Amino acid sequence: MQPTLVAVAHGSRDPRALPAVQALLARVRELRPGLDVRLGHVELNRPLLPDTLRHTAGPAVLVPLLLSRGHHVKRDLPEAAAGHADARVAAPLGPHPLLVEALYDRLHEAGWHPARHTAAVLAAAGSRDPDAAADTRRTAALLSERLGGVPVLPAYASAAPPAVADAVRALTARGHRRIAVASYFTAPGRFAAQSAAAATGPAAAPLGDHPALARLVLRRYDEALALPRPRTAPAPLLVPASA
Repeated sequence: MQPTLVAVAHGSRDPRALPAVQALLARVRELRPGLDVRLGHVELNRPLLPDTLRHTAGPAVLVPLLLSRGHHVKRDLPEAAAGHADARVAAPLGPHPLLVEALYDRLHEAGWHPARHTAAVLAAAGSRDPDAAADTRRTAALLSERLGGVPVLPAYASAAPPAVADAVRALTARGHRRIAVASYFTAPGRFAAQSAAAATGPAAAPLGDHPALARLVLRRYDEALALPRPRTAPAPLLVPASA
């Protein structure tokens, strides 16, 4: 029996967030028929992660639907997994080239065109953890390459500078106009809407149920299973991110 894939979303008060996550997991199930795929939230939405784990028998892999390393990935998820008889925590989704493909497609869906737009802001939630900032900067660099070398500045909706509006102003001061905002969020929410409002050009939708995101969820699940579990470590295995 394959271990259960427990996808861990942050949770949001935005009513659009839960359907977006459910649509993503529907794609995951289509890609891997027979795999038990469940959902748990860190906060704000049900089912909460501890409740999902309480009703999950047998081994499980927690796959964060989070885009960088930070407090939830490093602390909250391992602590939740520690209460389960056999659980490990996969790496966060980012940084990874599949995420960049999803970001690229969402920008083009919003109207990005290289002849009209010469810069972009990668809008992320934000974290005080320096590893989270490093992951977001790496994704911004990968997206810049994918867009043909145009500047892509990472910016944040909370917790860390620069704010998205400040990044847009910085690019404007450099002579760029109609600056696009790439939405580095898995689902709609207050931060995604706030970031989109700062755009002077196309504002991309959150990643949502993009097919590349569904493939990446399964890749993180498979990577977690490929690593051996330490025999003596009492804590769940936290799989390092890989691009």
